[in-house]
Amino acid sequence: MPAPIGSLVRPGRDLRVDVLRGIALWFIFVDHTPGNLLGQATLRNVAFCDATEFFVLLAGYAGGIAYGRMLEREGWLRAAGRVAGRVGTLYVAHIFLFVVFTAQVGFSAAALDQAAYLDELQLDPFGQEPYRALLEALLLRYQPAFLDILPLYIVLLAMFVPALPLLARPGLLLALSATLYVAARLLDWELPSWTGSGWFFNPLAWQFLFAIGVALARADPQRLARLLPWNRGMAVLGLLAMAGTALLLNLVWHGPFRGVEAPEWLASALSSVDKTGLHPARLASVLFLTWLLGHLIPAGSGWLNGALAAPFALMGQHSLPVFCAGIFLSFLGRLAIEASAGAAMQVAVNLAGLAALILVGIVSAWYAEGGRGRKGALPAPAQGARP
Repeated sequence: MPAPIGSLVRPGRDLRVDVLRGIALWFIFVDHTPGNLLGQATLRNVAFCDATEFFVLLAGYAGGIAYGRMLEREGWLRAAGRVAGRVGTLYVAHIFLFVVFTAQVGFSAAALDQAAYLDELQLDPFGQEPYRALLEALLLRYQPAFLDILPLYIVLLAMFVPALPLLARPGLLLALSATLYVAARLLDWELPSWTGSGWFFNPLAWQFLFAIGVALARADPQRLARLLPWNRGMAVLGLLAMAGTALLLNLVWHGPFRGVEAPEWLASALSSVDKTGLHPARLASVLFLTWLLGHLIPAGSGWLNGALAAPFALMGQHSLPVFCAGIFLSFLGRLAIEASAGAAMQVAVNLAGLAALILVGIVSAWYAEGGRGRKGALPAPAQGARP
């Protein structure tokens, strides 16, 4: 008999991180499926940040815990080797996804006579300079649409290797990271790309969010609680600001379809909140939500051990294969919605997509366990789990 989903979730972890990362992966699939009406209800419609910010922050948090403990037990060389090994795994996964996604889009464009797919997803260089495009992809200097998150993560982890000794001094790590973030934004520092512009996600800016996650993981829980206490007034003000943000975003993005034209100055102001350099408004938005959720969802919350959270926890614990599957499935979802944009197809695409992502998480966990699921219910988080 196949093991229940709950029995496949790895114990001894802060399940809040796994569940939230699983939800972020689901949102990434939804947001990357053009025409998906559910995409109008994801985080990007109510805040300046979206699932990508949470994904990077939680990756830093998980890395701070896992590699920090290894650093303390086995020293820098062993921890650095493990991080470097993870970088290699991510690189192989990115190249595999690149080849599969390119073949998927190219075949669909030819079969359906939709050359616009290639232009829209920035895959047309393959028709002009295929060998050069492949080389630049191997060098991470060519990143078609939807294939720019893993290169960002690869560089962030590579930067993490020399920063490992600073895990013992998270304050200094944050100070240096913040300095680089400010310099990258003010001086327009960026990594070059084949197209002549910089990367869509500038690692020199996004490393600050990753470092914040690392610092949260390494901070003393009691001291962190004193530095970031619960404040009802701040929570109310933040939620009101989010409500205003949601109103403005939807007015600009969806207003014209409902006969409401947003002022030009408003559209211009919102467009300046760039994602490439992690605009301070996006950074503040994800940090506020992290603070809010950290207080509203205690580490020992019972529902984290329940059947509803288990699939998302499983997805979060096996984020790499789930992410790659989500990118592949998002284009299939697009083709399905373009073939039939009715409500039934919308429901089918989202339910089938979520079910497929959960299945990938189940298979990944089952494979990692050598075909054996853990017995018993979901374990509670370990004592002293960090927030």
